[in-house]
Amino acid sequence: MLDLFVDIKDELLAVEKELRKIVQARYQILTETSIHLLNAGGKRLRPALTLYGAKFCNFDVEKVVPLAATLELIHMASLVHDDVVDASMTRRGKPTVKALWGNRVSTHIGSFLFAKSLIQISRYEDTPLIFAVLSDLSVQMSQGEIIQISSSFDINQSLRSYLYRIKCKTALLIAASAQLGAVTCGADKSIFLPLRRYGYNIGMAFQITDDILDMVAEQRQLGKPIGGDLRQGIITLPVIYALQCYRDRRRLVELITKVEKSNEEVDEALEIIKDSGAIEYSFDVAQKYIMKAKAELHRLPDIPIRQTLCMAADFVCSRKF
Repeated sequence: MLDLFVDIKDELLAVEKELRKIVQARYQILTETSIHLLNAGGKRLRPALTLYGAKFCNFDVEKVVPLAATLELIHMASLVHDDVVDASMTRRGKPTVKALWGNRVSTHIGSFLFAKSLIQISRYEDTPLIFAVLSDLSVQMSQGEIIQISSSFDINQSLRSYLYRIKCKTALLIAASAQLGAVTCGADKSIFLPLRRYGYNIGMAFQITDDILDMVAEQRQLGKPIGGDLRQGIITLPVIYALQCYRDRRRLVELITKVEKSNEEVDEALEIIKDSGAIEYSFDVAQKYIMKAKAELHRLPDIPIRQTLCMAADFVCSRKF
């Protein structure tokens, strides 16, 4: 949990308790792996946004906490599957489920967590919009992952295709998190639509910042090796910019399209990308999304929570992990 969320500390602790209750299972391995994920920590950005959004309406902790837990379950399921696809051995400085239990268990644990989220969603049958939003984003998240896999090492990707991919992979879940807390508490469109747009824009900035950090962060702070995207052939915004602007494009193309890269080649590619100005450009793009997110906050009632969401938006781009 981030220090930024101190004013909802009790509610987030309730979400944590709810998550631990939800993942209890008849078979020990299901519970053990799920608890391992929970113990690995995380920012808990999505449940926090759900709780904050609900505070713009008639906040009902009994309704909101299970929903916040559901959104975190969907996120957790996607991380487990990502670690299998990406062959990631560490996340947040700790071994992944894949590293400890292997691909087969990890794949099914991801599915188990997603199935648990479906059970949770069924509690909101009286609010069809929650069903509609979460079912659509689940399809879009899967599409985003497939697009990323199928376009690996493809240097002809456009800015537009990159932005669509990160919208599906990341931004839509954060948008739903900001929106649905308000929805479950009975807010009307004048509240939940600005919250959704706020969440979408910080979600876009969040993923762009992740892609920057994969190239410039300290490994100790990031909790995983840097340069992972380059190793896997994932074409991110800094790479797209560098391919368009760097003077020696030929060498950069050679490095990016090489399937098996040495550590030295990854380091060389990182230096070329940094020298091209791609990190600064990508940060500017992320900041534009943050400005759009903040503009949406001005459409909401002027209560203290609004300032907290403004600080949360700033955190998205200023973080080191």
